[in-house]
Amino acid sequence: GIGLNPLDLIRIFDSFEQVENSASRNFQGTGLGLSLTKKLVELHGGQIWAQSEGEGKGATFSFCIPSKII
Repeated sequence: GIGLNPLDLIRIFDSFEQVENSASRNFQGTGLGLSLTKKLVELHGGQIWAQSEGEGKGATFSFCIPSKII
């Protein structure tokens, strides 16, 4: 990702949320992608999170879904 400030990290998974900065405005969207992804991961009993050292320093999005032995 392009990098996020701490306040953006808190709300980035909210519906219709978009980060407002000049780099992010190059990409259009509805602000639903990460919200839908979070809901899908949670439906599978998992967790999703974002990490960033700040704006312009990149961001990492990770998720974990538990596996079941059949």
